[in-house]
Amino acid sequence: MPTSLADLPIRRLSPADLTACADLSEDRGWPREEHKWGLLLAAGTGYGIDAPEDKGLAAAGVLTSYGQTASYQPGLTAIGMVLVAERHARQGIGRLLMRHLIAESGDTPLTLHATPHGRPLYEELGFTVTGKAEMVSGHFRPSGTPAGVPTRPATADDLPAILRLDAEVFGLDRTHLLTRLPAFADQIRIAEDRSGITGYAAAWPNMQTHVVGPLIARDTQTAKALIASLAAGTDRPMRTDIDVRHEELLAWVKAHGLEPVAFNAVMTYGIPALPGDWTRRFAPLTVAAG
Repeated sequence: MPTSLADLPIRRLSPADLTACADLSEDRGWPREEHKWGLLLAAGTGYGIDAPEDKGLAAAGVLTSYGQTASYQPGLTAIGMVLVAERHARQGIGRLLMRHLIAESGDTPLTLHATPHGRPLYEELGFTVTGKAEMVSGHFRPSGTPAGVPTRPATADDLPAILRLDAEVFGLDRTHLLTRLPAFADQIRIAEDRSGITGYAAAWPNMQTHVVGPLIARDTQTAKALIASLAAGTDRPMRTDIDVRHEELLAWVKAHGLEPVAFNAVMTYGIPALPGDWTRRFAPLTVAAG
């Protein structure tokens, strides 16, 4: 029997652990987010520590890995949903789990989105801040689609082009995640011109909101058109996490009803910055998957 929390074994999680993961989220005052947990446990690799006193989880976290491309060889792994049950907080179990996640990733560079509460631990473990994202949420007030940027619903035939554009902008292959998007999201829309697809975005359900992500676009005007078209398809509040360097888009969504909620630090380990083209990467699918 383990003599302390530090001796508790860390095991692989499976989709069968979905309810336990949602219970852990709720324990820490987060939404249960079962829909998101389901995606992450299917597309990523979850790790957890069983609580010694009951059938729940004492801690959990997920690794989501992305494949190499010709232009960026090391690949990338995102760490997300790192949670410790309130009754086990401040006892070193989060540090124990993080060290395990880092070790499991080997030499692959890492990234994560850190809350102000979690950032000191990640810095202690060797992560550095390389960016910032602002979460905004609220009922979008429409004012018409930005002129000159029509959008339409994506179809199955668009998937190969979406995957090519995403790999070019994200800098890595996310096929295993994006092929799950049609079943995960309520809407996927694309923008295109004569040259092909110039952007795409999805809106997926998360509790009482629709989260906008991923949001990949040729320019800010295209990003605005995609958000506006997604907003037209829902009566729920919308939420998204926008790279703060996209100042014009942030000002626009705030002018249309979305309110600031929080900032998260984008952190990396083993690389000085994220791969890809940030100028066309406006929002992640979820901060839990980079």
